[in-house]
Amino acid sequence: MLPPLKPIAMKERVSMVFLQKGQIDVKDGAFVEIDKDGIRTHIPVGSIACIMLEPGTRVSHHAVALAARSGTLLVWVGEAGVRLYASGQPGGARSDRLLYQAKLALDDDLRLKVVRKMYELRFGEKPPERRSVEQLRGIEGSRVKKTYQLLAKQAGVVWNGRNYDRNNWDSADMPNRCISSATACLYGISEAAVLAAGYAPAIGFIHTGKPLSFVYDIADLFKFDDIIPHAFKIAAKNYHDPEREVRLMCRDVFRQSKILKKIIPTIEEVLAAGEVDIPKPAEENIAPAIPNLEGIGDVGHRN
Repeated sequence: MLPPLKPIAMKERVSMVFLQKGQIDVKDGAFVEIDKDGIRTHIPVGSIACIMLEPGTRVSHHAVALAARSGTLLVWVGEAGVRLYASGQPGGARSDRLLYQAKLALDDDLRLKVVRKMYELRFGEKPPERRSVEQLRGIEGSRVKKTYQLLAKQAGVVWNGRNYDRNNWDSADMPNRCISSATACLYGISEAAVLAAGYAPAIGFIHTGKPLSFVYDIADLFKFDDIIPHAFKIAAKNYHDPEREVRLMCRDVFRQSKILKKIIPTIEEVLAAGEVDIPKPAEENIAPAIPNLEGIGDVGHRN
């Protein structure tokens, strides 16, 4: 019998890999992709934050179970990663952190503190005083539009605004296609980090009402640092396969900037702005009959 798996901490992992047109399975204890000719490609599943599964992939039950035990997020995406269809949960919300996150989101005053901190981290300055969440969202939207315009001008790209049709992807212009591909990659590793930290992707503060609301909140804090500027530069060069170039760019930028070492501390910093402690379990709670072993992974990883 093999020894129990010990998930690698998120900050020590490679950001992501894309797989397509192959059978994902576990052979001889290894996580592999098998192509149509039967050739195996070994995937070091435990050292990857998330695996993007593009059209043409089939995944065995054994492979999904191994990814879950390794704390690796499986994300089913469209071609070139431009749509996100579903994801497999590698860990999940811990009850203490889920209650903490929900408390901050449900209290209007606490939520405003968190949103103000997000604004400060994103734009490098404190937001105006005495503004509601809705007003801050409006200010943010205006600044984001100007940022898009500025980056497009710097890259020498014609920019007609953020506009695309999910149901007719090819109708989008080159800049929008590149930006969507880049943000899809960023959302994937952001969701993996949120889950590894023990929080719920759906409980957001600026974005609400969507399965990945909190993921969008966190990803937006990093979007304009490197990802969007490089996406515009790729759009300016008119590559034959721009989505592939964007994926390669994201992989390199994530590695160089060591973004996985930043995301979880940023999540904690943002939520700490609410100035409340993580709730302690009630005294009448019953402890688990079989306690979980302490792992070396992040707090949200299952042991």
